Amino acid sequence: MMFFKVLKLLLKKPFTNKFPVKYAPKNTLGLVEKVQKGEVKINPPVATPPGFRGKLEYDIDECVGCGLCAQVCPSHAIELVRDKKWIIMHCKEGAKLAAPLKIKIYVSRCVFCGQCVDVCPRKCLKMSDEFLLANEDKLAEDLIIPGP
Repeated sequence: MMFFKVLKLLLKKPFTNKFPVKYAPKNTLGLVEKVQKGEVKINPPVATPPGFRGKLEYDIDECVGCGLCAQVCPSHAIELVRDKKWIIMHCKEGAKLAAPLKIKIYVSRCVFCGQCVDVCPRKCLKMSDEFLLANEDKLAEDLIIPGP
């Protein structure tokens, strides 16, 4: 009985995906160079499951700068900053120039809890499928949303 189970498992296709290549390279830097030259092809990663919480996406035009996302963020990955664009605000005293608040997200600090997405009243934040976020520099351009 046990023999047939083992035999059946030997003939099944594995569920794991060898990523980034089928076999572990002896020289990682050599592998990177070969990938850049197009000599070696990287295995595509397995598709992410529904509801996966990957890198945050931010719609800066939709954001009103309420700051709720920064308040609920447990890892302080979201910071309120002044927008570079000045706008004309109309109030009782007349028209004023003002720089609205926007957010800056430090992906390297994010714990991917999704609380900011849930609390956003304008739905300008959402979790993407992107999960390849490794970088030696925590303040790299691709780990800060929107970029500096």
